[in-house]
Amino acid sequence: MNATERLKAEKSALIKKYANRNNGFALYQTLSTIIPYFALFYLAIELQSVSYWLSGLCIFLLIMFIMRVFMMMHDAGHGCLFVTPRQNSIVGFIMGVLCGVPEYVWSKHHAYHHATNGNWSKYRGPLAVLSSEEFSKLSEKKQKSYQNSRNILLAPLAGFMYFIFTPRFTWIKGTIQFVIYAVKHLLVSPKQSWKQSAELFETNYWADWKEYRHMAANNIVLISLIVAGCVYFGFVPFMTVYLIALSVSGGLGIILFTIQHNFEDSYAVGDDVWDYNTAAIEGTSYFDLPRILHWFTADIGYHHVHHLSARIPNYKLRECHEEYVDLFKDVPTIRLKDVFKSFQYILWDEASGRMITVEQFHQQYAQPTPSET
Repeated sequence: MNATERLKAEKSALIKKYANRNNGFALYQTLSTIIPYFALFYLAIELQSVSYWLSGLCIFLLIMFIMRVFMMMHDAGHGCLFVTPRQNSIVGFIMGVLCGVPEYVWSKHHAYHHATNGNWSKYRGPLAVLSSEEFSKLSEKKQKSYQNSRNILLAPLAGFMYFIFTPRFTWIKGTIQFVIYAVKHLLVSPKQSWKQSAELFETNYWADWKEYRHMAANNIVLISLIVAGCVYFGFVPFMTVYLIALSVSGGLGIILFTIQHNFEDSYAVGDDVWDYNTAAIEGTSYFDLPRILHWFTADIGYHHVHHLSARIPNYKLRECHEEYVDLFKDVPTIRLKDVFKSFQYILWDEASGRMITVEQFHQQYAQPTPSET
């Protein structure tokens, strides 16, 4: 019996035992995350006038807590932090504001990732991975550009776009597009209502008006808090802490997510042979971190367990992994020393059904590089 067959045989019992939520522990996790978040934010700003080193230390700790905020939002989005959907929605919204991400919208897209994990013909990860065939058709200059744009050192910039810029920009731009669209329609058809215009409006920025309402609520609350923070603390002190902490924590989050699925010999197939359970074992890693880092990342390093069932709350992932360690012995283990190496697996090789590096691509498909066009 191979790993996938063993997993299928024991999966139901595993989920039944561990997919149970505890409101008391979830509340502890929420408070032990939010309270230090605000305290460190305050200290990081106030200590700028005392010592940049002390302020920097607070920013470093704040970065770690922002990662934990995001993980709390992540669990709430899966509905596996608290017992009821309403409790998860409330906490998910709060955490989404604190890390700059509209939780409801993000969770819908993230659910698609879970439904297609390992199926790289449908989901290419946060790095928008190219296939070997697609990469081979690029000119030498564009191949280099693609490789450089996936450099791990650019992660803070990606974090800035992911946590700070894009959620604000898409909401504002989409809102302006709708207002212009609605005004034009009202001028042409004065009897047409805003509601009728809304029903006809189409955009790439949100799937439906429920998504828009969540985007709007997140942005209005967040922008209000930012304005209040700038008025109280001063623009430069507040925004210095906000931009650094959110950008770096966002970058670390992108690195974390990437290496959980992009690593040596990672399972990467197409629709025809894709299997959900095989993807959980071979296409998802166990990130073996020091205990303190597991705490800050809400045990998301046990990512194989999470992908086996997103109903298992973060506070039961480690216990589940340890009890069923024999079941997960084929899960690839990633350690801190492997991070830079794992981040080099940026190509989906359709022929082998695995992730490969650019160097491996050139070794396997040695051919003249296309000339610049």
